[in-house]
Parts: sequence; C-alpha cells; structure tokens
Amino acid sequence: MQENGKTFPQEVKGWNWGAFMYNIFWGLGNKTYLPLLMLIPIFNIVWIFVVGFKGNEWAWQKGDYQDVETFKAVQKTWNRAGLINFIVAVASVVLYWIFFATILASLFGTNY
Repeated sequence: MQENGKTFPQEVKGWNWGAFMYNIFWGLGNKTYLPLLMLIPIFNIVWIFVVGFKGNEWAWQKGDYQDVETFKAVQKTWNRAGLINFIVAVASVVLYWIFFATILASLFGTNY
C-alpha cells in the first residue's frame, strides 16, 4: 500500500499497544490524525481496535523514517508504555472487583 509515495514494509506490520492505549496522544505524536476519531462516543469502542491494528501503518506513512530499525525503535517505546498501561488497567479492574465482592460479602454476611 502506498500513501504519499511511501510503501509500507511488511516488517513493521502488527499490533501497536501505544496506539491502542494512548490513541489520541500517540496520533498527535506520530502526525497521524485518524485516532482523533476516538472522540466520537460509541464509535470509539470499535475504533480503538482499528487504531491498535493499523497504527504502525499510519505512523510509517506519516513519519519521516529512513529505515525500519529507526521506526521500530521509536514505536518500541510507545509499545512498552502502552502494554504496561494495559496491564495496570486490567489489574486495577480485577482488584476493584475483588474489593467490591469483598465489601458485598461482608455486608450480606456471605463467605466466598
């Protein structure tokens, strides 16, 4: 696929955790503005997955990367931050539900 005269190398294809978790900030930082569609309610539920899947392609096409290694180095930082944020978010939700279940159990006298 070509956009702006740049071909998209297959080596950089794949999921981008940074684009998934930090979608709007990632988009502004990579000069790709399609992640701004995350501001549309309801539509953003589907769009977040599109951004995660297509993020590398958009960043490559809009960026000034000379080679794949430079691109991967930049996106590695975004990926690491996004994955850590995802893990923390999932852990927080799990801990919240454990806490909530514990409070309910103590209020109603049920032991789990």
